[in-house]
Amino acid sequence: MNSSPNSKNSKHESAKPSAREVSASFEPIDFYAVDDLLTSDEKLVRQSVREFVDREVMPHIADWFERGEFPKHIIPSLAQLGVFGANIQGYGCAGLGDVAYGLIMQEIERGDSGLRSFVSVQGALAMHAIASYGSEEQKQKFLPKMARGEWIGCFGLTEADFGSNPAGLRTRAVRDGQDFVITGNKMWITNGGISDLAIVWAKLDDPSSKDHGRIAGFIVEREHGYQAPEIERKYSLRASNTSELVFDECRVPARNQLQIAGLKGPIGCLAAARYGISWGAIGAAQACFDEARRYSLTRIQFDQPIASFQLVQAKLVKMHQEITKAQLLTWRLGRLKEEGRARIQQISLAKMNNVAMALECARTTRDILGGSGITLEYHCGRHMMNLESVFTYEGTDDIHRLILGEEITGIPAYR
Repeated sequence: MNSSPNSKNSKHESAKPSAREVSASFEPIDFYAVDDLLTSDEKLVRQSVREFVDREVMPHIADWFERGEFPKHIIPSLAQLGVFGANIQGYGCAGLGDVAYGLIMQEIERGDSGLRSFVSVQGALAMHAIASYGSEEQKQKFLPKMARGEWIGCFGLTEADFGSNPAGLRTRAVRDGQDFVITGNKMWITNGGISDLAIVWAKLDDPSSKDHGRIAGFIVEREHGYQAPEIERKYSLRASNTSELVFDECRVPARNQLQIAGLKGPIGCLAAARYGISWGAIGAAQACFDEARRYSLTRIQFDQPIASFQLVQAKLVKMHQEITKAQLLTWRLGRLKEEGRARIQQISLAKMNNVAMALECARTTRDILGGSGITLEYHCGRHMMNLESVFTYEGTDDIHRLILGEEITGIPAYR
């Protein structure tokens, strides 16, 4: 029995809730009182970013997504909030703890995964690479401007044929006097088209060097001549800029080489990004759950709200359960990270668990909303499409399982 809210004979004037009713003031889940485990400063950081997202992102994100437009105009406001490299000490960065940083990622991804991707790449990949492996000269030159949002960075590791196996990358760097000449292509690069610099990983091609064939990192500035053709016609992360990076004998000063060799460098950056993603996914999941709960309480079918039906309640309970578990997982991981005890395998578990959880929440919410769930009037369909990408990038679900499989058994199944 279908009730139409526009029918004069309908018993219920609002059988289908409007998007405005469903997206009223956000109500977060805190079933296990995780807030009690946060400091007052951490709560203040979260509230500041939450209010920014509510005010500056939520009213417009559907339009940005539909147009495939990254909102560059909000970069200065994000910089003022201190979200770029928020957990980096000094150089104009906020110097926050890792839990506060995670809460920032959570609130931004509650708005959109594409916007969180922009912030993650700027801070946890590009700025982290310079802060962790750069010279003091490099840090002084690049980090303050990146913290202020004046320079945007991207991270060039993935290639068209080498995603899960970065050790096979083909991009080469050849020493030529005081420069390196870089040749190669990178793929699926967030921020590439709007970037002022790229952190690029290439194999050193110098038979006379002990590091011949090893992977090295370089800070390649836009003026050095790389190209960034945009990847278009995406159905996911549409409010994020995604491009290729093309290096055609791109000449880079040797002083721009990072002080790290081998896979340890890029893997360290990926771990930093994965950590933030594990928090961000909770934000997307909470946004979907909140939308599903509100919708089910006001959507009338068979003369009662669909929230009164056992099947719908079971779906809501499952989402609530998984979000609560993810909150405790990431909080503990954050405290371990602040103590310098978080391991790459622990970060893999959180990224793998939380993104899969968030994607399932988005799909379940779309199911509860029925046909409404496929429209941009609501948020769950957009989150669902975005999370399909988050499920894959920064280590696919399967790769994280292999990382954990090796941790458990001691056997590297991917070799």
